[in-house]
Amino acid sequence: MNLKSIISITGKPGLYSVVSQTKNGLIVESVGEGKRLPVYASDKVSALEDISIYTTTEDMPLAEVYNKVFEFTKGKEAVDHKAKPEELRTYLAGIVDFDQERVYNSDLKKLFQWFNLLVKAGLLKPDEKEEKKAEKKDDKKAPAKKAAAKKTTTAKKPATKTASAKAAPKKAGGVKKG
Repeated sequence: MNLKSIISITGKPGLYSVVSQTKNGLIVESVGEGKRLPVYASDKVSALEDISIYTTTEDMPLAEVYNKVFEFTKGKEAVDHKAKPEELRTYLAGIVDFDQERVYNSDLKKLFQWFNLLVKAGLLKPDEKEEKKAEKKDDKKAPAKKAAAKKTTTAKKPATKTASAKAAPKKAGGVKKG
Protein backbone atom coordinates (compact mmCIF):
# COMPACT_ATOMS: atom_id res chain seq x y z
CA MET A 1 0.00 0.00 0.00
CA ASN A 2 1.35 3.36 -0.97
CA LEU A 3 0.05 5.89 1.52
CA LYS A 4 2.85 8.43 1.12
CA SER A 5 0.85 11.23 -0.48
CA ILE A 6 -2.41 10.60 1.41
CA ILE A 7 -3.08 12.86 4.41
CA SER A 8 -5.76 13.59 6.97
CA ILE A 9 -6.47 17.16 8.08
CA THR A 10 -7.81 17.79 11.57
CA GLY A 11 -11.20 19.48 11.43
CA LYS A 12 -11.90 18.49 7.82
CA PRO A 13 -13.73 15.29 6.87
CA GLY A 14 -12.22 12.64 4.63
CA LEU A 15 -8.77 12.10 3.20
CA TYR A 16 -6.72 14.24 0.88
CA SER A 17 -4.02 13.62 -1.69
CA VAL A 18 -1.10 16.07 -1.81
CA VAL A 19 -0.97 17.75 -5.22
CA SER A 20 1.81 20.31 -4.72
CA GLN A 21 3.56 22.55 -2.23
CA THR A 22 3.42 26.30 -1.90
CA LYS A 23 5.55 28.62 0.16
CA ASN A 24 2.77 28.84 2.76
CA GLY A 25 1.56 25.24 2.81
CA LEU A 26 0.14 22.54 0.54
CA ILE A 27 -2.39 22.17 -2.24
CA VAL A 28 -4.48 19.04 -1.62
CA GLU A 29 -7.24 17.24 -3.48
CA SER A 30 -10.11 15.45 -1.77
CA VAL A 31 -9.86 11.70 -2.36
CA GLY A 32 -13.58 11.11 -2.82
CA GLU A 33 -14.73 14.32 -4.49
CA GLY A 34 -11.67 15.62 -6.33
CA LYS A 35 -12.00 19.17 -4.96
CA ARG A 36 -8.74 21.07 -4.50
CA LEU A 37 -8.06 23.34 -1.56
CA PRO A 38 -5.10 24.98 0.16
CA VAL A 39 -3.79 23.74 3.48
CA TYR A 40 -1.79 26.18 5.54
CA ALA A 41 0.99 25.61 8.05
CA SER A 42 -1.42 26.33 10.91
CA ASP A 43 -3.56 23.27 9.98
CA LYS A 44 -2.76 19.99 11.72
CA VAL A 45 -1.90 17.46 9.01
CA SER A 46 -1.21 13.74 9.53
CA ALA A 47 0.26 11.54 6.80
CA LEU A 48 -1.30 8.08 6.76
CA GLU A 49 2.12 6.46 6.40
CA ASP A 50 3.08 7.91 9.82
CA ILE A 51 0.02 6.50 11.63
CA SER A 52 0.21 3.14 13.39
CA ILE A 53 -2.14 0.95 15.43
CA TYR A 54 -1.36 -0.39 18.89
CA THR A 55 -1.10 -4.18 18.91
CA THR A 56 -0.37 -6.57 21.75
CA THR A 57 3.26 -6.97 20.63
CA GLU A 58 4.36 -3.75 18.91
CA ASP A 59 2.88 -0.91 16.87
CA MET A 60 1.75 -1.86 13.38
CA PRO A 61 1.85 0.73 10.56
CA LEU A 62 -1.50 1.63 9.06
CA ALA A 63 -0.36 0.43 5.62
CA GLU A 64 0.24 -3.04 7.04
CA VAL A 65 -3.17 -3.06 8.75
CA TYR A 66 -4.83 -1.97 5.50
CA ASN A 67 -2.95 -4.66 3.61
CA LYS A 68 -4.33 -7.34 5.96
CA VAL A 69 -7.86 -5.92 5.78
CA PHE A 70 -7.56 -5.74 1.96
CA GLU A 71 -6.58 -9.42 1.83
CA PHE A 72 -9.40 -10.32 4.23
CA THR A 73 -12.04 -8.46 2.20
CA LYS A 74 -10.49 -9.55 -1.13
CA GLY A 75 -10.35 -5.96 -2.38
CA LYS A 76 -13.89 -5.03 -1.40
CA GLU A 77 -15.12 -2.56 1.19
CA ALA A 78 -14.92 -3.51 4.85
CA VAL A 79 -17.64 -3.16 7.48
CA ASP A 80 -19.39 0.23 7.55
CA HIS A 81 -17.78 2.72 9.92
CA LYS A 82 -21.21 3.64 11.30
CA ALA A 83 -21.71 0.13 12.71
CA LYS A 84 -21.76 -0.45 16.47
CA PRO A 85 -18.35 -0.18 18.16
CA GLU A 86 -18.58 -3.82 19.30
CA GLU A 87 -19.01 -4.95 15.69
CA LEU A 88 -16.01 -2.89 14.58
CA ARG A 89 -13.88 -4.36 17.39
CA THR A 90 -14.81 -7.98 16.61
CA TYR A 91 -14.31 -7.41 12.88
CA LEU A 92 -10.81 -5.98 13.32
CA ALA A 93 -9.92 -8.53 16.03
CA GLY A 94 -10.49 -11.28 13.46
CA ILE A 95 -7.89 -9.67 11.20
CA VAL A 96 -5.32 -7.93 13.44
CA ASP A 97 -4.38 -8.61 17.06
CA PHE A 98 -4.82 -5.01 18.24
CA ASP A 99 -4.66 -3.75 21.82
CA GLN A 100 -8.28 -3.58 23.00
CA GLU A 101 -7.55 -1.07 25.78
CA ARG A 102 -5.42 1.45 23.88
CA VAL A 103 -7.36 1.58 20.60
CA TYR A 104 -10.47 3.71 20.99
CA ASN A 105 -13.80 3.35 19.20
CA SER A 106 -13.21 6.64 17.38
CA ASP A 107 -9.91 5.24 16.06
CA LEU A 108 -11.71 2.19 14.66
CA LYS A 109 -14.35 4.37 12.99
CA LYS A 110 -11.63 6.43 11.28
CA LEU A 111 -9.73 3.30 10.29
CA PHE A 112 -12.71 1.73 8.52
CA GLN A 113 -14.00 5.01 7.09
CA TRP A 114 -10.59 5.75 5.55
CA PHE A 115 -10.22 2.16 4.30
CA ASN A 116 -13.60 2.22 2.54
CA LEU A 117 -12.85 5.65 1.08
CA LEU A 118 -9.51 4.47 -0.32
CA VAL A 119 -11.08 1.29 -1.75
CA LYS A 120 -13.83 3.32 -3.48
CA ALA A 121 -11.20 5.63 -4.96
CA GLY A 122 -9.09 2.66 -6.09
CA LEU A 123 -6.00 3.85 -4.22
CA LEU A 124 -5.41 0.63 -2.28
CA LYS A 125 -3.35 -2.01 -4.00
CA PRO A 126 -1.73 -4.99 -2.31
CA ASP A 127 2.00 -4.79 -1.57
CA GLU A 128 2.79 -8.27 -2.89
CA LYS A 129 2.29 -7.31 -6.54
CA GLU A 130 4.31 -4.13 -6.16
CA GLU A 131 7.09 -5.96 -4.33
CA LYS A 132 7.28 -8.67 -7.00
CA LYS A 133 7.47 -6.05 -9.74
CA ALA A 134 10.15 -4.16 -7.84
CA GLU A 135 12.15 -7.36 -7.29
CA LYS A 136 11.97 -8.24 -10.99
CA LYS A 137 13.18 -4.77 -11.94
CA ASP A 138 15.99 -4.96 -9.38
CA ASP A 139 17.05 -8.39 -10.66
CA LYS A 140 17.24 -7.10 -14.23
CA LYS A 141 19.17 -3.98 -13.26
CA ALA A 142 21.59 -5.60 -10.82
CA PRO A 143 23.87 -7.41 -13.34
CA ALA A 144 24.05 -4.35 -15.59
CA LYS A 145 25.50 -2.13 -12.88
CA LYS A 146 29.24 -1.98 -12.56
CA ALA A 147 31.33 -0.11 -10.06
CA ALA A 148 32.41 3.20 -11.48
CA ALA A 149 36.16 3.72 -11.68
CA LYS A 150 37.40 6.16 -9.11
CA LYS A 151 38.94 9.28 -10.52
CA THR A 152 42.21 10.35 -9.01
CA THR A 153 42.69 14.01 -8.48
CA THR A 154 45.97 15.80 -8.11
CA ALA A 155 46.40 18.17 -5.24
CA LYS A 156 46.18 21.75 -6.38
CA LYS A 157 48.84 24.20 -5.31
CA PRO A 158 47.49 26.91 -3.07
CA ALA A 159 47.34 30.31 -4.69
CA THR A 160 50.26 32.57 -3.82
CA LYS A 161 49.36 35.71 -1.99
CA THR A 162 50.22 38.96 -3.65
CA ALA A 163 50.80 42.16 -1.80
CA SER A 164 47.79 44.37 -2.04
CA ALA A 165 47.91 48.14 -1.93
CA LYS A 166 47.39 49.36 1.58
CA ALA A 167 45.44 52.45 2.43
CA ALA A 168 47.45 55.52 3.43
CA PRO A 169 47.56 56.18 7.17
CA LYS A 170 44.96 58.60 8.40
CA LYS A 171 46.07 62.08 9.33
CA ALA A 172 45.47 63.17 12.85
CA GLY A 173 42.76 65.73 13.02
CA GLY A 174 42.94 68.78 15.16
CA VAL A 175 44.72 72.12 15.14
CA LYS A 176 46.62 73.17 12.05
CA LYS A 177 50.04 74.65 12.76
CA GLY A 178 51.61 77.15 10.70
